[in-house]
Amino acid sequence: MLENLLGLAVIASTALTLVLLLLPSRYVNTSPPQKTASGEGRMEPAISVQVLVLGDIGRSPRMQYHAMSIAKHGGRVDVIGYKESALHPGLVGNPLITIVPLPPPPKLLRSNALPFILAGPLKVLWQIWSLVHILSYATKPARWLLVQNPPSIPTLFVSIIVCFFRNTHLIIDWHNYGWTILAGTRGSSHPFTKLSKEYEAILGRWAPTVSFTVTDAMARQLKNPPYDIQSPILTLHDRPAAIFQPINSSEARRDFLVRLPQTSSQAESIMAGKKRLLVSSTSWTPDEDFNLLLEALCAYSTSKRKGLPPVLAIITGKGPQKQMYLDKITSLIATSKLSNVIISPAWLSAEDYATLLACADLGVCLHKSSSGVDLPMKVVDMFGAGLPVIGYADYESWGELVKEGVNGKGFVTSEDLSSVLEELFGEKDGKTLAHLRNGAIKEGSRRWDEEWDGVAGRLLGLCDLN
Repeated sequence: MLENLLGLAVIASTALTLVLLLLPSRYVNTSPPQKTASGEGRMEPAISVQVLVLGDIGRSPRMQYHAMSIAKHGGRVDVIGYKESALHPGLVGNPLITIVPLPPPPKLLRSNALPFILAGPLKVLWQIWSLVHILSYATKPARWLLVQNPPSIPTLFVSIIVCFFRNTHLIIDWHNYGWTILAGTRGSSHPFTKLSKEYEAILGRWAPTVSFTVTDAMARQLKNPPYDIQSPILTLHDRPAAIFQPINSSEARRDFLVRLPQTSSQAESIMAGKKRLLVSSTSWTPDEDFNLLLEALCAYSTSKRKGLPPVLAIITGKGPQKQMYLDKITSLIATSKLSNVIISPAWLSAEDYATLLACADLGVCLHKSSSGVDLPMKVVDMFGAGLPVIGYADYESWGELVKEGVNGKGFVTSEDLSSVLEELFGEKDGKTLAHLRNGAIKEGSRRWDEEWDGVAGRLLGLCDLN
């Protein structure tokens, strides 16, 4: 009997020892900054933050801006996510910023070889494993974990577990709701949608020490059912980064238009106002109905209103529906339905995209908010470049950014959009468009650093409270 008890005790103690050895290291507050273990005299930053994107880091500008702002104020940052496209130059070579790539799922799970009902859960399991490994063992413990939401599955679940074991505070940066995006493709009554809504609401209520939202409307909504979040919720509006600036020099505008292949042959006409340059950035996905713009441009081309200038519409971005719409554009050109409009797709560097916005006459945003309370960052960028915006406006938070008749205009139907284009481009003196541009410049004058310092910087203890 005694031998059996001793045997059980040995097994139990061994198991406990293994569990303790497998537990990740915990964060220990070292404020004020401490010297590094190497003894080289350098100081280990007092504030350490992990910034998590379960997506392509390069296509997550807000999370990149978070990382750069933290490092700017002396904090150490691990940026965790998929490394699929070029990173913001401010992240590259910064000694306080470490890029930690997530391993992509196996090709079998990224292809359509398996049905969704099988591939979906397997992909989630892969993501859980990779997130746990990197957040718990491949990186140092951090004081804060800043998580982009959506996607919420499995990010929120893994984050709350890791934060518990590593003594880390969790911040959820709410960009939108994962379940509303899923509802757009699966339907609101689909079991996956209902499960996602419950999951996001429960963990959103339990998990965070604090939450950031992109709009006041979203902050209000998160305080009510089904979320009922009781922890602090702070609105951190998106603001343009320094790369987006108005162009005041005619020579600089002409030089860029001549250099850019999409505008080189039209540069002088655009400079003289004889042709209007319109820019729209799209993800070529169902939540941005590109048909609205196509139908409006067709109506503009066939309008009976006299004196309408021709339009060069440059469409930037990549996405799954791009080829489908390019084929449709080709068909419309063949049937002479776009006789007064040239549509040119483009994929530009960050610098060229920012300059293009500054050189354009008007920006178009086709974003349709699945939740009704998010805002498209592309509009923020356009304002930063001093570009007035017309956009789909049938959701609650639209008015937080675009002021009707001040810095832009809204539309709901293609007829609305066509009417706005005729109004703005058909005006001989361009007075209304000039007024909107002044409003856009004013709106874009408040920059990301100013907004971030007053909200996130104070919370993280990186900026003075005075």
